[in-house]
Amino acid sequence: MNHKFEILAPGGDLDSIKAGIVAGAGAIYCGLGKFNARTSATNISFDELVGIIRVAHQRSCQIFLTLNILILEQEIPDLIRLLNRLINTKLDGVIVQDLGLFYLLSEYFESLVVHASTQAVTHNIGQIDFFNDLNVKRVVLARELRLDTISSLTKFAHCKNMETEVFVHGSYCIGFSGICYYSSVLGGKSGNRGLCAQPCRDQYIRTKVNRDFPLNLKDNSAFFDIAQLEKAKVDSLKIEGRIKKADYVFTTVSSWKKQIDYFNSTGKILDDNTELYKVFNRDFSNGFLKGELGSGMFIDNPRSNITPHFSRLHKLSSEKSIGKLKDKLHNEKTDVFDKIRELTLNLDIGRQPLTLTFSGKEGMPLVVLVQTPDRTFSISSSCHLTRADKYVMDRGSIEKRFSMLAGNEYILEPFNLEQLDFDLFISFRNQTALRNEIVRNLNGGVDTIAPVELPKLPVAKPFSATPQLSVLISEPMDLSLMKGSCAEFFYQLPDSIGDSYSTLAQLFNNSTDLIPWFPSLLIGKDFTDACELLKNISPKRIVANNLGIARLASKMGIEWIAGPYLNVTNSYSLKCLKEKFNCSGSFISNELKLKQIKWIRPPADFDLYYSIFHPIMLMSCQQCLFLTTTGCSKKAMDKDCIQSCVKRTTIEDLKGNTFSVNKIKGSSNTLYGDKYFLNTSISSDLPNRFSNFLIDLRDISTSTEIKVSREAVIEMFEDFLKGNDGAVDRIQNSINQTTLGQYYKGL
Repeated sequence: MNHKFEILAPGGDLDSIKAGIVAGAGAIYCGLGKFNARTSATNISFDELVGIIRVAHQRSCQIFLTLNILILEQEIPDLIRLLNRLINTKLDGVIVQDLGLFYLLSEYFESLVVHASTQAVTHNIGQIDFFNDLNVKRVVLARELRLDTISSLTKFAHCKNMETEVFVHGSYCIGFSGICYYSSVLGGKSGNRGLCAQPCRDQYIRTKVNRDFPLNLKDNSAFFDIAQLEKAKVDSLKIEGRIKKADYVFTTVSSWKKQIDYFNSTGKILDDNTELYKVFNRDFSNGFLKGELGSGMFIDNPRSNITPHFSRLHKLSSEKSIGKLKDKLHNEKTDVFDKIRELTLNLDIGRQPLTLTFSGKEGMPLVVLVQTPDRTFSISSSCHLTRADKYVMDRGSIEKRFSMLAGNEYILEPFNLEQLDFDLFISFRNQTALRNEIVRNLNGGVDTIAPVELPKLPVAKPFSATPQLSVLISEPMDLSLMKGSCAEFFYQLPDSIGDSYSTLAQLFNNSTDLIPWFPSLLIGKDFTDACELLKNISPKRIVANNLGIARLASKMGIEWIAGPYLNVTNSYSLKCLKEKFNCSGSFISNELKLKQIKWIRPPADFDLYYSIFHPIMLMSCQQCLFLTTTGCSKKAMDKDCIQSCVKRTTIEDLKGNTFSVNKIKGSSNTLYGDKYFLNTSISSDLPNRFSNFLIDLRDISTSTEIKVSREAVIEMFEDFLKGNDGAVDRIQNSINQTTLGQYYKGL
């Protein structure tokens, strides 16, 4: 086989990083204490990162740093300071979610290789084009994709000189990463900030099909799918697990490397995955990869499956026999840790000794012999040493000029001046040039890059006009709400246009003031259909929650608004959208609290939107949630499920919180919170900050009770935005059981 896979291993702490290196990983992804999506992992320090890069490169292993969270406005200065340090390391790449960070990297830190994180939910060719415009080298494809989709996206990416990375082993998420707000809404711990509390793994009140853990998926494993992944020409195979220990990393990487090596040498697949069951797992499934979305992907136990698996395998039932099994597995785990310690004993990530020997005579160049454990070289000054009385090169002056060479990578040994004659001197400029040349050589011939200082953003000009009301609808019968209203109306399109294409095209061609609202998820043919619809109807304006559609609108010269599910949290995301993709306005994330919103500065002539009344979408799922809740006559989803199925149910956790499961024609299963979000405070908290406020009048069933007609709801909110007396009281009296939690919790 000619295709070479990169095995990408998780590194949550120093031990697991070393374990991945000695196990044969082609790359490790790891995070620092800030700006990464696994804050619960131990993570590493910057000094450790420098040593890890050196040791990994000696073993032909790359190191990627995770900066894969949403960035808050007040964090930008710290982020720039970190990037200014990273730019002068030998780091192989950074993994990114935030649009503002993509912008900063493409504008100011071009030498850093950038990967689009799985949090960016890349699942169509338009998104690949979008990230290509931002100089992204690799896209981490969404975890929910089928092999045929992966293959076509990889082929497209390769035409753009981009790589693809596919998740092949470890914990599945039930919701699409990057557009899951479950943990954020429930406890203020956002998965988009590395704080996910995994409420999908929690126990719920037993469902009608006797499930206690109806949202809990088995772990992913594509261990037996190497041939298909090779055929798809995928570049990198990602193993999940930055909160796992060293034995997990070592075992999974070793197993995958053995499988890949065997396949490359024989063209055949090893049929034994026993070792993978000896480290944490919830049993395995490749359902997303195969497109087999059935109840077999779920497991009604979120804890480790090691003992249950081997008990079933060996048909053990007595406490005594299971106890012996546990002892055996424990001893084998101890042996693995012993092996890791032995193999990593000489992996020293500490700073290396750096020895400088200075030599020279009058009329000759100053020569510095540089020695590290890995190499020796000498650098000569471009001018000759001269005799001097006042300024001479003694130990104190040399230490002052050359001690900065230590940096994060080296420990300076005492300078050797025995071969340097007394009372000699070269200019400070030449000493600096000599020092810089040493730095350049130590850095593999690459010049040090000067720190970036961002220009100050201009102060945002307040909106002087009364904010306009925007209304989201999703049914043709709702078009009657437009009569007599001054609001702008958005119409939500389904994830899969399919059989509705002609109806939707006619709807928009007949209602030219109606603004299409494109969803987040547009996979395969669904994206193609959405693009064709956009070209067919050529609207004056759209709302795009998908970056692929956003880019197409930009290329077509169609005015577009960045939707709320792009989750914009800082000014540089807005700059990215406007300067790179001609965006005319954007929603600000509903995950933000007041203090986090107030510092965001939009570009000039740019509309700012905020949703003040809506059902709270917790997650959108490729999998069917009714298989484990109410049950279904089908054992697995088929091509008709997305197009035809319409169902609703609820689930309740052990704390008494109720959640709504909603399925409409043409769209994925969606989980909603039990109460609508209602925020009438923001208009007075941040006056003249927003041009538009959205209310969502789609038919999403929750415990929120709306006592008046939808025409009356629109009228109440229009009165509210005009500042009419009593408008807030009328809204609160007419709409019961709402929440404002996210506005106070924030990110």
